[in-house]
Amino acid sequence: MSQKRIDNYLLPPGIDIFERGWLSANNILLFGEADVSLVDTGYCAHQQMTVDLVSNALKRHGLRTLNKVVNTHLHSDHCGGNAALSAVFDCDIWIPKAEAIAVKNWDENLLSFQQLGQECPHFVHQALLVPGEEVVLGSYRWQILAAPGHDNHSVMLYQEQYQILISADALWEEGFGVIFPELWGEGGFEEVAQTLELIESLRVSLVIPGHGKPFTDVKKSIGIAKSRLDYLSSDVDRNARHGAKVLLKYKLLEWRNQEMVKVKQWIEATPALENVRQQLNLSAEDFQTWLVQALVKSKAATVEKNCLVNLD
Repeated sequence: MSQKRIDNYLLPPGIDIFERGWLSANNILLFGEADVSLVDTGYCAHQQMTVDLVSNALKRHGLRTLNKVVNTHLHSDHCGGNAALSAVFDCDIWIPKAEAIAVKNWDENLLSFQQLGQECPHFVHQALLVPGEEVVLGSYRWQILAAPGHDNHSVMLYQEQYQILISADALWEEGFGVIFPELWGEGGFEEVAQTLELIESLRVSLVIPGHGKPFTDVKKSIGIAKSRLDYLSSDVDRNARHGAKVLLKYKLLEWRNQEMVKVKQWIEATPALENVRQQLNLSAEDFQTWLVQALVKSKAATVEKNCLVNLD
């Protein structure tokens, strides 16, 4: 099978990238003679699609099974397919070391799903990704790098020989994921800056992000990300408003359309949004009205017959 070229970069053998979209994070299948691994598994609403993508890819590449799943971090769009893949392939689940207790106890107060108003089927992990160590994925050894900011337990994966970075949501072609820790007072701006500095220190020819297409102009993307960070960190309320809009848009991608009364109930019941409401010093009603109108104003949604409707 011919190797894929991304811009001027020839992807090495044994790497298959499933570019998914925004509801489900990208998945990367890495395969060799001794190991077949998948990085990240998408959202639970797409779990059957994830199983089908993996099954078809295994057949296409003449592979027998999936050995392990590796999660860069435990936001629901990156680990929502864990349980389904484990059930079908009996594969091991590897998670960042900092999430071990939360997953072992399935602690809703430590896991992000409830906090962000999202869902993730229960899964069990078998191994840990420890920053500073290496992991074999397919034919290659990958360095495990701490990547706090978007999620303070997140990791990236770096293949030094081929200069490939699996960046998760720490770096996209035009930015990075929402700095969620800032929404509940943990801090994240400095952590994003540190992670971008780490990426700058690496020799990277190809970035495979958590969302969007893989890219090779890393210097340009880091410049965009730094500018974005400056914009958000200069006004904490601006960052909070941005995070709130992203959370509602993400949920709307799942719903496609939803009765306004249920939209408002979801907003009120989502702890991260309640934190934003308090920070902005708005009443529950005013906050709900503002958030819906903000999506409509940005042409991310519309209101029809008292329903909020997604616009792609």
